[in-house]
Amino acid sequence: MMHYLSMRYLKLAAIAAAGALFWASHVPAQQATDAVEPEAGLTFTAKNPAYASKYMVVTANPLASQAGLEILKKGGSAADALVAVQTVLGLVEPQSSGIGGGAFLVFYDAASGKLTTIDGRETAPAGISTDIFIGEDGKPLKFFDAVVGGRSVGVPGTVRLMDKIHKRHGKLAWDGLFGDATRLAEDGFAVSARLAGLIERDQKRLFSQPTTRAYFFDDGGKPLKQGDLLKNIDYAEAMRSIAQSGADAFYTGAVADAIVNAVQLHATNPGALTAKDLAAYKAKEREPVCVDYRDHQVCGMGPPSSGALTIGQILGMIEPFDLAKLGPDNPVTWRILGDATRLAFADRGRYMADSDFVKMPAGLLNKDYLASRSSMLIRQNALTRDEVKPGEPHWEKAELRLDGTDIELPSTSHFVIVDADGNIASMTSSIENGFGARLMASGFLLNNQLTDFSFVSAKNGEAVANRVEPGKRPRSSMSPTIILKDGKPAFALGSPGGSNIIPYVMKTIVAMIDWKMNPQEAVSLPHLTNRFGRYDVEQGTAAESLIPELEAMGFEVSARALNSGLHAVRFAPYGLSGGADPRREGVALGE
Repeated sequence: MMHYLSMRYLKLAAIAAAGALFWASHVPAQQATDAVEPEAGLTFTAKNPAYASKYMVVTANPLASQAGLEILKKGGSAADALVAVQTVLGLVEPQSSGIGGGAFLVFYDAASGKLTTIDGRETAPAGISTDIFIGEDGKPLKFFDAVVGGRSVGVPGTVRLMDKIHKRHGKLAWDGLFGDATRLAEDGFAVSARLAGLIERDQKRLFSQPTTRAYFFDDGGKPLKQGDLLKNIDYAEAMRSIAQSGADAFYTGAVADAIVNAVQLHATNPGALTAKDLAAYKAKEREPVCVDYRDHQVCGMGPPSSGALTIGQILGMIEPFDLAKLGPDNPVTWRILGDATRLAFADRGRYMADSDFVKMPAGLLNKDYLASRSSMLIRQNALTRDEVKPGEPHWEKAELRLDGTDIELPSTSHFVIVDADGNIASMTSSIENGFGARLMASGFLLNNQLTDFSFVSAKNGEAVANRVEPGKRPRSSMSPTIILKDGKPAFALGSPGGSNIIPYVMKTIVAMIDWKMNPQEAVSLPHLTNRFGRYDVEQGTAAESLIPELEAMGFEVSARALNSGLHAVRFAPYGLSGGADPRREGVALGE
């Protein structure tokens, strides 16, 4: 049974037209939609769950979902479909992700039953200065003064990640995976309502840069509108080059030259990225971070992502509480989840960063440590600001640390792919802020991921873990997740949303495991997030009804837009069920 909050949310989002979806191996499962627009640039779409018996693709754009589905129909693997999905997303949803950015992948190999995580996060150029985000006055730059231009661009990692997973788990030829992206770029695609709204909202910054002005505005200087046909010949040429010559065609040659020129030759805000930085980039395989929650094992990406560690801390702190009995409509539930998130974020801000560069406490996920933190939640009222501070987990060798001042804003995309053999790709990719650095090269936007580093590196002899260093990968909140039960896949999920990704994904895990919601109910549940003391509740949803009680508990509460892009798949003996976030234009497709 759907709970009150999720029922109210779906009504507010305009419930889809009725129509039964059913299990059938020969009929594609597609979600019915009926969109309304509560605010400029954002499309809220009520959706029904999708079902399939063989394979499924859930992405943030119907064209990307269809591209992935076609690869699976041809007998392709999840790794093959991943390439097609990401290259189409980078074209039709350019503000969120693309080959000019980075990604994290959690991959389940059905044959071996093993999980692999691949780090395709951007790296800082070798010649970068540690005070790159400090102005002439000695103070940190304003965020967009750092973002717009070449200064903020890190070495993109997505193409190396795609290459690495395809070489290991691909079934189809590499050069056959770029067809949809190439065709859509050359023939054109219709600008979606969401893309048109976001162009309009960011038009001042986009118009200020020659390449984005030429691409996102018409001949009269007006922002593109919904339904306008958008072609990208440069992107089509880049796709052909990468298809024919492999990932090296991105990291060397004409595409690489275009990236370097865009970064280094920016008129007012040049960056340090060089051809050597691109040629040297490597996507890294890392050990997954797994934690036990109830009778499940929740697995995700380790550092430089803070996602799995922070979600693991939260789950460890909330496990002693009977959230199933409390339910999603109870303000006590949200007091527990909110304060557990605040405690985990306090540890995150002080200790977590790229583990290739900084040591972290060994005891961040220690059960006794989390139990001691959890004991702080056994109370009636919210924790005070003074009570929420980093804990003292076990170190192998302690280091002095200063809390960072990084700013992580959302422009990201998540997708889940399950192939006919049972392999799973759960991948989150990003260019950081909406439209990244507002620079284009070879038809794609470049990231501004270097602004995910702390703008301040040290103070009074204490170092910030997430400080800027040459070759380092900035800390991320991206949280691609695969959940196992008895060693078999149970769920796969993830979301965009900046540092809110962590509470978005955590809440969805609780919804599916504790509250027994199906994926569509879980991703549609209204958001309530508390990372740093203020409780944000999703504006225009039933979550606003909890504000008086949360305030009575001592929380500062604000109703605001919380725009996730959650996508999830559930695995059951009878097949797959998928859910796509009603806040975006995504869709789940399968057979």
